[in-house]
Amino acid sequence: MRLAEFDAADRDAAIAWIRPCLDITRWCEELVDGRPYGSVEELVTAAGTAASPFTAEEVDAAMARHPRIGEHAAGVGAEAALSRSEQAGVDAGDAAIAAALAEGNFAYERRFGRVFLIRAAGRSSEEILGALTERLGHTADEEDLVVAGQLREIAALRLKGRFAA
Repeated sequence: MRLAEFDAADRDAAIAWIRPCLDITRWCEELVDGRPYGSVEELVTAAGTAASPFTAEEVDAAMARHPRIGEHAAGVGAEAALSRSEQAGVDAGDAAIAAALAEGNFAYERRFGRVFLIRAAGRSSEEILGALTERLGHTADEEDLVVAGQLREIAALRLKGRFAA
């Protein structure tokens, strides 16, 4: 779908088109209700503040579909395909990094009660592991802010990808 088609689409179809970018209904509705957009960058800018702040329930729901770093998303939907593409830089062939990520994921889940989420696109396995290690030192409140920011970064990349054609 091109931006002009998105701007002209009925509300439900437009929401369905952007939901794989970030599965937070309030965010999708705010972006769709803000149409028309003059450019994809204008849409992405609006996405950066839409539905601010996210509630804990919204974050939990959005996170439920994100696989652990180093694991590939199952399924055939747009969201799973986007996730697999974003994690393409995570080197599963490096046994030491893979083991450290698995151990870090487990420690993170024990500490925060959810999977570790990071915008993996454009980051090396070493960078991701460094961020994971650093974030294990956060308080729950600090980490909640980081996770919301990471969801927004991922959504921005996904929006750009969805409208690139």
